[in-house]
Amino acid sequence: MRIGEAARRAGVTPRALRYYEEQGLISVDRDHNGYRVYDAETVLLARDIARLLRAGLASEDVARFVHCLGKGDHEPPRDCRPLLDAFSERLSVLDERIKALTDLRDRVAGEIERMTGRLNGSS
Repeated sequence: MRIGEAARRAGVTPRALRYYEEQGLISVDRDHNGYRVYDAETVLLARDIARLLRAGLASEDVARFVHCLGKGDHEPPRDCRPLLDAFSERLSVLDERIKALTDLRDRVAGEIERMTGRLNGSS
């Protein structure tokens, strides 16, 4: 499939697909006219790469471990362990952010409740 269709299926822009190729995250065949041709596996890989990047992993980290993606039920290569460690570290950071945001939300909700009670009591 061509770049527009591949981008749509992967949930990214055509520019993102070109960037992934430039960074060595995906490899793409070309047809006789020089147009990029994407197979289904590459589209799935691009979708996974986009998710990793949105989750906050650096493109350099994704590039080092891109061969660990899309393995399905197969045993991942041993050198994929650092990717798991990177995921675990990112998960810890996300958990901390979620806790901080939850605490802030609870404080704001408490203030709203307190102010609403005062306003209703003073009418």
